[in-house]
Amino acid sequence: MIKAVRGTRDLLPPETALWNFVEAAARDVFRAYNFQEIRTPIFEETQLFARSVGEETDIVSKEMYTWEDRGRAASEKGQSLTLRPENTAGVVRAYIEHKLWERGLNKLYYIGPQFRRERPQKGRYRQFYQIGAEVIGPPSAGSESPARDAEVLELLATFLDRLGINDWTLQLNSVGCPKDREVYNEALRTALAPVVQTMCADCQRRAVTNPLRIFDCKVPEDQPIIAKLPRISQFLDEDCRQHFEQVQEILKAVDVPFTLNDRLVRGLDYYTRTAFEFTHGALGAQNAILGGGRYDGLSESLGGPSAPGVGFSIGEDRLVLALKESAEAVQRKPDVYIAPLGAGMDREAARLARELRRHDVVVELGDESFRLKKSLETASKMDARFALIVGENEVKSGSFALKNLETGEQVSVPRAELARKIQSGR
Repeated sequence: MIKAVRGTRDLLPPETALWNFVEAAARDVFRAYNFQEIRTPIFEETQLFARSVGEETDIVSKEMYTWEDRGRAASEKGQSLTLRPENTAGVVRAYIEHKLWERGLNKLYYIGPQFRRERPQKGRYRQFYQIGAEVIGPPSAGSESPARDAEVLELLATFLDRLGINDWTLQLNSVGCPKDREVYNEALRTALAPVVQTMCADCQRRAVTNPLRIFDCKVPEDQPIIAKLPRISQFLDEDCRQHFEQVQEILKAVDVPFTLNDRLVRGLDYYTRTAFEFTHGALGAQNAILGGGRYDGLSESLGGPSAPGVGFSIGEDRLVLALKESAEAVQRKPDVYIAPLGAGMDREAARLARELRRHDVVVELGDESFRLKKSLETASKMDARFALIVGENEVKSGSFALKNLETGEQVSVPRAELARKIQSGR
């Protein structure tokens, strides 16, 4: 038997009702904040991620699904392609390719699958789903403003609250500008020099290539050393310090609580200034639901114009785990089960179903081969509210037996009043 590949899974009913609930809530919130949807390809040129995410990140060095796409003809060059491990790089590539700066400030969101060769664990899969957003545009459109960072964070707080996830924690940091990090990286190298040989192989490599990535380390034995390292907050220049303070002031003004965490650096090299994560206790040790930050130099690194931006991505798989709602609670059950009785009644039942569905009534159709007892048992099993009996006598009279499956009450209802009667029983 062929099974789903390790690290992937099938999402089945009724669980998919939870996913639809989350995505519908996301779209409603995005609409309220004037975000518009963008859809980018599922695979891109490998160089896009190497140049944006960072060659030394775990994502690029260990986790990407990459292949050589051969040219169709012998004269054509092949190219290296990668399934997207994240979506921000693709959005910025689209921003540059389509000259979206001509529209001013772009507020864009996306919902879709990403791919990383990670070790599967609770809430983490090799094909996983993200809900994300980016605010990006020319500096003249206000894209550099700390107000943009705060609005994104307030949007996220609104979204989580709307889903009923109230016990979240917002962790906030500033990773400064490239000049700040250059000085900070030198300070890290100096601090690491006497102890790095006692750390894991990844940390020894990172200490040379990109010391900031040492904060991504999950090896327990390395944590006491990491805890004593200098913090980026000590190396921010005045502009970055002021930017971060203004973000905090706005968050306080709109009553979005946060905790400062000067160890938070995020796993992608393109972040500048504000970096953040929302965490939730229901997810265990790997407790981040979502994260994001500002990326003011990403467009230039990809050959585009200056386009400061701020964004986030939500791990939808992990978000669903944190929901208090059950799939059964959010799934819309059938309003009515139509039970055709006797030869030729499937046709009449189909006509009735079409009429009712035009009124946004959720209808499940039975089959004329079923006995009434089987039809009623089937209707009860799927938690339909009503059973509508369609027999030859009912069709001739134009009035149909409607049975309330919760109370057992059965009434005869004229065809023209069926939709209203069923809707009033919701």
